[in-house]
Amino acid sequence: VVPATPALFEKKLRNQEAEEGSMVTLHAELSKHDVPVRWKKGSVLLQASNKYEMKQMGSTLELLIHDLQLKDA
Repeated sequence: VVPATPALFEKKLRNQEAEEGSMVTLHAELSKHDVPVRWKKGSVLLQASNKYEMKQMGSTLELLIHDLQLKDA
């Protein structure tokens, strides 16, 4: 059995500034395509909802955060 090579970040998330009530899109890119990804804020697993939208196209990842609040920082 040969262990799989782990996926690494080719492009990491960057901090962004946005106004409360607006939306922001965070982008990242992995070294492998179609790797399952779980988004977390600290130890809390984020779930797809009206607040959070997750997209994955091959190795490109996006997290859209709607209705930004200070607690989203």
